[in-house]
Amino acid sequence: MTVLSNIKAFSKTRLSWGLLFICTIFFELCALFFQHVMQLDPCVMCIYERVAMFGITGAALIGMINPKNTVMRWIGFGAWGASAIKGLTLALEHVDYQFNPSPFKTCDLFVTFPDWAPLNQWAPWLFEAYGDCSKVVWQFLTLSMPQWLVIIFAGNLVALAVIIISQSAKLSGSRASGFQ
Repeated sequence: MTVLSNIKAFSKTRLSWGLLFICTIFFELCALFFQHVMQLDPCVMCIYERVAMFGITGAALIGMINPKNTVMRWIGFGAWGASAIKGLTLALEHVDYQFNPSPFKTCDLFVTFPDWAPLNQWAPWLFEAYGDCSKVVWQFLTLSMPQWLVIIFAGNLVALAVIIISQSAKLSGSRASGFQ
């Protein structure tokens, strides 16, 4: 059995989608730690990146519903991909605000959500922005938070690409049910 067929078989398990869910929850908890324990105020871009990460969390939940069902799995893949692309786009824009500051190119002062989902009013502790997008308030291994998010969202897209490529692999009968 090839590596791709192993990946395909693994993508049909709740464990695979559960791991994606756990990873995104870990990143969300890190963001809340930075915000509420380290007292680092999130900016508008941080909040939008947070929403994109929650999109991946939602995709994981969709995949966990019935990962053996092709339609559910592909809906999960689609939601994962759309959220990761949006997150990567936002993170790259955020990096640009930080490292190419300009008074003519700044992020919004306040988050704007649709009228039907005012997340910042429903859960201000999670979705309200107070920080400055162009300010680097934290670094790890010389990378700022949005730079790490570029890596995280790009990593999600690479993992998703491998998993999608694996969907064309043939599963052998004896090993196809090896990941339960």
